Amino acid sequence: MSKFQNTIKNTIIFSGVGIHTGVYTNMKLKPAKENYGIKFIRVDQNKNLEIEANVDNLFTTNRSTSLKKYNIEIHTVEHILAAISGNQIDNVVIEIDNKEIPILDGSSKEFCEKIEKIGVKQQRAIRQYFEISRKIVLEDEDTGTKLIATPDTNYNINVQIDYNSKKLGAQIASLTNLSKFNTEISVCRTFCFLHELEEMIEKDLVKGGDLNNAIVIAEHAISKNKFDKIKEVFNNPKIKINENGLLNNIKTRYENEPARHKLLDVIGDLSLVGMPIKGKITAIKPGHKNNTKFAKKLREIMKEQMEKTAPIVDFNKAPLYNKEKIKSILPHREPFLFIDEIREIGDDYIVGIKFVREEEEYFKGHFPAEPVMPGVLQLETMAQTGGVLILNTVKNPQDYLTFFMKIDNAKFKRKVIPGDTIIFKLKLISPIRRGLCHMKGIGFVNNKIVVEAELLAQIAPKNK
Repeated sequence: MSKFQNTIKNTIIFSGVGIHTGVYTNMKLKPAKENYGIKFIRVDQNKNLEIEANVDNLFTTNRSTSLKKYNIEIHTVEHILAAISGNQIDNVVIEIDNKEIPILDGSSKEFCEKIEKIGVKQQRAIRQYFEISRKIVLEDEDTGTKLIATPDTNYNINVQIDYNSKKLGAQIASLTNLSKFNTEISVCRTFCFLHELEEMIEKDLVKGGDLNNAIVIAEHAISKNKFDKIKEVFNNPKIKINENGLLNNIKTRYENEPARHKLLDVIGDLSLVGMPIKGKITAIKPGHKNNTKFAKKLREIMKEQMEKTAPIVDFNKAPLYNKEKIKSILPHREPFLFIDEIREIGDDYIVGIKFVREEEEYFKGHFPAEPVMPGVLQLETMAQTGGVLILNTVKNPQDYLTFFMKIDNAKFKRKVIPGDTIIFKLKLISPIRRGLCHMKGIGFVNNKIVVEAELLAQIAPKNK
């Protein structure tokens, strides 16, 4: 699995209809900077609104997986997300000019072919994984679905399906390495049973469907009147059921193509965890509803786990902000400017560095025989890191001051001594509103938590 983050080398363009809504959509995949993530933008609605590809933005799983942020919807995201995840792409902008992703041939084939053609670009940032450290299970007694995550050194997926169908039969599919996704999984198309198709036609849910972008299985006999209606809907009088029970003489690409497509869906849906997974996933009778429930469960565990894990910092790489640049944002100066570097800034988090030096003045009295960095100065350094995050949201940060109003749940876990390097990570607890910022901060030394606290701060113009 990739050690470093990846993006695409250049813009890739797709166009086509959405299978459920029938709308025609133009879609562009664009390269993105390190640590950007996977985000959708509806350019026809709000070019400035980025919709993160994570389960927090889940909207519906009715026949497909759809996202929504505020009032902006994006439907049927699973196939493009599977292609992005299958090609180990971490950072990409997905621009679309309508509400549903093109279905193309009902698989991820064209997405993957164009990604392969344009190429994947390795970036300098280290790729972080959500490593499954224990058995995690989700069961649904009503559907018989069971999803299990267990520790593994790779991303390993096994899928089992059984619809009690004589035509389809019980099937299994597996993928032991993402490097095989494009050849073994991406070409496998979506499928449904003929009776499901009838129901979807009645509910007007296949406005963009045709018999070239889905495998339709005729499990039971159908009346001539109903079959004629299907021919009329698809404007195809030549539709017929072949000897294998499939409509329109379609040929399957693999004997177990439906199971492989379900595996594709699992990869796409679980990408909504928001971080590449390192572990084995076993999915029995998976579907979008339970896939995304499992993604939500994994994401909650991941957030708890990541909160207690130190950010990966490459000290051979120049910092985002050195001390001089920090001075252009913060009003603090020596001897009260404690933060040394800013390594990352995201929409809702920041990573800062404090090099604890023996010559710092406070060590002369705290304590001469056994120097320890005072807890209050650890909190001050944490607060300065948070101040950079807050002031980074205004146009002229040098014209503002940050005032801390409250510190809650401060805990000091280990001594900090000369020679230590503290890695601070602060994350917003809630969005910044009216100049108020509520953050959770944790400081790490040698991957161990040394200090943590919740901070409430307010920014205000100078001299007011």
